[in-house]
Amino acid sequence: MYEILVPVDTDANRARHQAAYVARLPNAGTDVSATILYVVPPGEFTEAGEVSFSDVDAAVEAADHLEEAGVEVTRVVDDGTVSAAIMDAIDERDADEVVMGGRNRSGVAQVLLGSTTLDVMLSTDRPVTLTGKSTSLGEGTRRVLVPVDPDEERARHQAAYVANLPGAPEGIEATVLHVFPHQDYKGAPSHEFDEVDGAVEAADRLETAGVAVERVAVGGEVARKILEAATERDVDGIVLGGRKRSGVQKVVLGSTVQDVMLSAERPVTVTG
Repeated sequence: MYEILVPVDTDANRARHQAAYVARLPNAGTDVSATILYVVPPGEFTEAGEVSFSDVDAAVEAADHLEEAGVEVTRVVDDGTVSAAIMDAIDERDADEVVMGGRNRSGVAQVLLGSTTLDVMLSTDRPVTLTGKSTSLGEGTRRVLVPVDPDEERARHQAAYVANLPGAPEGIEATVLHVFPHQDYKGAPSHEFDEVDGAVEAADRLETAGVAVERVAVGGEVARKILEAATERDVDGIVLGGRKRSGVQKVVLGSTVQDVMLSAERPVTVTG
């Protein structure tokens, strides 16, 4: 089974989008199990034993939605520092993916990363998906955009995530995209996909795994081109590679990753 951890807070709208993302995965009813986790915030001076899962409407809504979709669900309440409790749950359940809800900046249609989401992204080596408060999900085959840079290790992690999704390879289509930074002016060098080792690595690995792949190379401002490609193809998700701080096993989000996560109107996964 593909094990997903879904940490929720009291925002029912976020929880609905988190659950919708999981339920939309190919073969979710047979190949996916999900743990819905609610962590009692430290400021409430309440222990997990004093809170029933059924008291948290957002958690119940997410769990019910997934069970109606046929997903096997475990309902959990914990307490303590929220990000630490999530990290403990990731390890205890050996989660394949963590699906977090985003934050919305008041008056601005952009997802603003909350401190807990950022803490988890910086602390785990598991793929983390941010769904936000609006989630664009199609029907049928799952389409993903895989923007890559020249780094082959990151590209391998991105390809491995896509190839291991439920329903792969038949239920997945991938566009591997490389953007040559700022090369969209008259007389710019040609944009050759095969010149980028990371792009070729990701595409070859996905095709070897049986995933249908579109190979695309363009020039321009990287985040903008990624978002344009996601919209043009109406993808169900964007799969980004993270950054690693030298000597420290933590993902450091690059500026492009942050820009895409803050602007995308569809789920964004960071693989690490």
